[in-house]
Amino acid sequence: MINKRETQRKQESLPSKKPTGIGIKPMTTRRQILAGAGAAMALSAIGLPMAAKAQGKKTVVLASMGPLTGNFDPSSHTTLGQGNFEKIVFSQLTRAPMEEGKTDVLEPDLAVSWSMIDEFTLEFKLREGVTFHDGKPFGAEDVKATYEYASDPSRPAASYYPGKVDVEIVDPLTVRLKTEKYGYPASTFWFVASSLPIMSATDIATPELLQQRPNGTNAFKYVKTEGDRSYVEAFDGYFGGRPKIDEIVYAYVPDANTRVLGLMNGEYHIAERLEPEQYASLLSDDKVSVRKGMSTENKYLHFRCNKAPFDDPRIRLAAAHAIDRDQILELMGDAGVASNCFISPMKFGFTDIANYPKYDPAESARLLEEAGFPGGAGLPQLEYITSIGFYPKTKEYGELIAAMMMEVGFDVQLTVLEPAAWEQAIYRGADGQGAGHMCDVGWMTGSPEPDLVLRPNWHSSAALICGINDPEIDASLAKERSTLDPAERMKVLSEETFPLMAAKLPSFSLFSAVVFHGAAKNLEGAYYFPNGPIDLNKADLV
Repeated sequence: MINKRETQRKQESLPSKKPTGIGIKPMTTRRQILAGAGAAMALSAIGLPMAAKAQGKKTVVLASMGPLTGNFDPSSHTTLGQGNFEKIVFSQLTRAPMEEGKTDVLEPDLAVSWSMIDEFTLEFKLREGVTFHDGKPFGAEDVKATYEYASDPSRPAASYYPGKVDVEIVDPLTVRLKTEKYGYPASTFWFVASSLPIMSATDIATPELLQQRPNGTNAFKYVKTEGDRSYVEAFDGYFGGRPKIDEIVYAYVPDANTRVLGLMNGEYHIAERLEPEQYASLLSDDKVSVRKGMSTENKYLHFRCNKAPFDDPRIRLAAAHAIDRDQILELMGDAGVASNCFISPMKFGFTDIANYPKYDPAESARLLEEAGFPGGAGLPQLEYITSIGFYPKTKEYGELIAAMMMEVGFDVQLTVLEPAAWEQAIYRGADGQGAGHMCDVGWMTGSPEPDLVLRPNWHSSAALICGINDPEIDASLAKERSTLDPAERMKVLSEETFPLMAAKLPSFSLFSAVVFHGAAKNLEGAYYFPNGPIDLNKADLV
């Protein structure tokens, strides 16, 4: 049973905008879907001026594809939009730029240095003179409170940690992460420390306060939330120097077309998650700059492994062999890169897996017959849940996947949801079950550490979406995590863990995702992390 995520509680405090769901029974063929989706979207500028600086105040309006949860405790969720917002307000011990070819580089943030003391001890020297937005000085007690609180298995986001950890305070600016009691090496926090928001020990001691407003040490301080918009302002006491931007408005805009049109007419300064056709159209717009980059995210078709018929790995493999991922990549264009792995190329341990399922309708049919469902006869109708407006082309390739599966005998019902309703539907509830039978979900994390993807998704202690509970997968994940030498760990992942997962296939990696952003031409100095957040600490409107 899973109680790691506060899905029900967080949805009670979402903005009042009513999400819509669209049930689609695919009746078209693969070729019709591809032909219809290949047309580029036509965009035309409305001709309004770019948003001006009101009375000298520099305000950046960021159009986000993801909603906030309404609970500002970073340990209360695993949602992407909320995590992107937290990166504006909270700092971490280290910073991982995660640039291609340099995915293992770490930079100082709240920690100025870090080192392994022994197998089970990782030490951080902390930055002096840092204050939280409420004026409390930052120190070792805040790191101890954050790590011990958020790594507790009862917290919804505990799967972002390698495991429970104890923190020893050596002095006010030195801490040691200790893992020996819990049976795994402290080196697993080496990369993870770049992705975990540091909270105030005072806030953690008062959970109601922690949930009501984010209180970090980063360059922007939370002000208020009104409807679908949250406001932050420049923090004069930021240790890196006051930012040049005075205010950021974080606006939830679920529709990709609305985000782009708002960018073009000056309502927004940044638009997240452009569709590839939108990116191509904006290349010629002289008021807008565009960016594309490899992300830390793969897109997966997650099977509900604790629900029939996908409790049988043969049915999961039959579904995968029915899917021609080359056609999906053709549909995605620049937005997807081929991948035969459970993690992105931006992650440590990435490799192509030799036994990763390939398109083979004959093998799909054979597996269905072996499992007792020849030609799909006897299988129930399978609900496939996806989103619209959050990721590029999810509806289009969802229709394509459904059509492919139906060709070999699966009966698939595609349900398309706006992001808020989709986020509520994809995760398993307290009873261990989740809606539908398959879910289209990515997994974006702010660290090169592969376990931030592997353990939340496929270790039985979490398995937040697919619900897999497999002792062999658990044992292999434990082995790779406990292997200290990086070369040996890479070998375990590539030769043992990934091939085992490919044979059991709790989820099917469709492709590695490329992300597109658009920004006002006069916004300079923004840094786009490959996991989604946008760093505006050094940005300016010129």
